[in-house]
Amino acid sequence: MDGLRRAWLKFKSKKLPYYSLWLFCGLTLISLFAEIVANDEPLLVVYADKVFYPVFSSYSEVDFGGEFASTPNYREPYMLQLLEENSILIIWPLIKFDGRTINYELQQAAPSPPDSVNLLGTDDQGRDLLARIIYGYRISVIFAFLLTLLSIPTGILIGAIQGYYGGMIDLFGQRVTEIWSGMPVLFILIILASLVQPNLWWLLFITFLFSWMGLADLVRAEFLRGRNMTYVTAARSLGVKDLTIILRHILPNAAVASLTAIPFVFTSAITVITSLDFLGYGLPPGTPSLGELILQAKTNVSAYWIGIEAFLVITIMLSLLVFIGEGLRNSFDPYIT
Repeated sequence: MDGLRRAWLKFKSKKLPYYSLWLFCGLTLISLFAEIVANDEPLLVVYADKVFYPVFSSYSEVDFGGEFASTPNYREPYMLQLLEENSILIIWPLIKFDGRTINYELQQAAPSPPDSVNLLGTDDQGRDLLARIIYGYRISVIFAFLLTLLSIPTGILIGAIQGYYGGMIDLFGQRVTEIWSGMPVLFILIILASLVQPNLWWLLFITFLFSWMGLADLVRAEFLRGRNMTYVTAARSLGVKDLTIILRHILPNAAVASLTAIPFVFTSAITVITSLDFLGYGLPPGTPSLGELILQAKTNVSAYWIGIEAFLVITIMLSLLVFIGEGLRNSFDPYIT
């Protein structure tokens, strides 16, 4: 614990990675509550002495004095008139569009430039770009988080087994890893994604098959070095079980490499899902994603603002992760002050 505390204080002393961490966490928090920030349904409606929460629950048009029992379109002029005339209070999200809402009241053909209604403009289907960026950012972060959560334990487990036992286990494991890592990952992902209807879980599984190898090599090297240390040899001579030696004596040293690798695994995951969405082999059509935003910029070259927004979003996101990763690596390196 003292080592982690020293590493955190060292990380905190470096302003760039420290503020990058807070900024990334803030952006992620906003995206996680995207339905509250950007939605085409009101957050709260006080109608006829009743309180409604359209964002969290489904209601019918009849509940607001309409004629149909179906779910209302709150942006429809008729529905807006009903709410404004009869409601005591209406609270809308900051952005009155979600990731799929089409603005049918554009003053010019889509894609339209930024204005007071669509702060970052719209894409070629009239959907608000700011809302799609928020929802796409969330999908990318969730995908990267889940992939990192799967890759880190798998890489540690495989690297620990190879490095600790060595011999034929390590030799066989290295040959399999070399063959597996030599495959063109992106092409394989494209081929597999074209065989099935892609979704977040399928893409996560396919990407996971290749994402653990880099970390496994780092952990293997730490275990190869650590298994010959004096204290490990002494513990083995005293009859301490291999699992205890691995978990108590060697893994804490290898954990440093694992922690410093997390932001880079995270960055790689975001790059993969963005590339697949851009090429059309990622998430289902219409899903808000950063890759689809880049594709919009490529398709609509005259709408220069889309390209600028795509560049800034991707650049800021990946830069923050790189700064955090560099800060983590330096904070655990005893030779860097």
